[in-house]
Amino acid sequence: MLSSSTSSLPVECSTRDVAQALGLAVRSVQLMVDRGELEAWKTPGGHRRISRASVERWLARRAAPGGAALQPPPFLEAGFQASSAIPTSSRIPFPAAPAVVPRPSVLLIEDSVHFQTLVQLLLAHGFPGVDLHVADDGIVGLAMVGQLEPSVIIVDILLPGIDGATLVARLRTHPQFQRSQLIVITSLDESQRAPYAFALAGLPVVHKPRLAQDLPALLTQALAGTA
Repeated sequence: MLSSSTSSLPVECSTRDVAQALGLAVRSVQLMVDRGELEAWKTPGGHRRISRASVERWLARRAAPGGAALQPPPFLEAGFQASSAIPTSSRIPFPAAPAVVPRPSVLLIEDSVHFQTLVQLLLAHGFPGVDLHVADDGIVGLAMVGQLEPSVIIVDILLPGIDGATLVARLRTHPQFQRSQLIVITSLDESQRAPYAFALAGLPVVHKPRLAQDLPALLTQALAGTA
């Protein structure tokens, strides 16, 4: 039976859908997926989808008495006490659970489906351990930067909504995004980029005709800078 908090969820949910239904931050839901608490996969477009059934199972575990506590082993159920069965000096401490290290993420802000697909292929081939998120325009991209706080932001100069140069200028002056590495991609040649020099100074810029050749090395460098 669906709970009231998840009754409106689709069978395949986005991270944002689940976050809104559970009243959590998007980042918290991402960490739940990384820990294996929710069942998730990637669409061909690089978007994460979460099974509604796994959300229901997670809620059921939370609602159960004692939460997700482990069941006692058989020798305890048979009437033995752990304190008397094993001398204190002989007990072996359980190792602490390893810390969950979040996967690095890349946000691509690009309105061209062709270049979205090209970047997706480059990451799938050379960076299989990196999550890719895509925004089609500058306004959506700015919102996603705030939600995801990605390791690397790849942004086109010419975008609908907010142009890429203005977006880059905002990101470079906001303390929240100082840890994100920026890479600019553009179809403009060097002379055509002159009006955007105020935003691009000191940033790596990839000319789109050379995207496949130049982006992997720059992305490797940028990810190393966030490690």
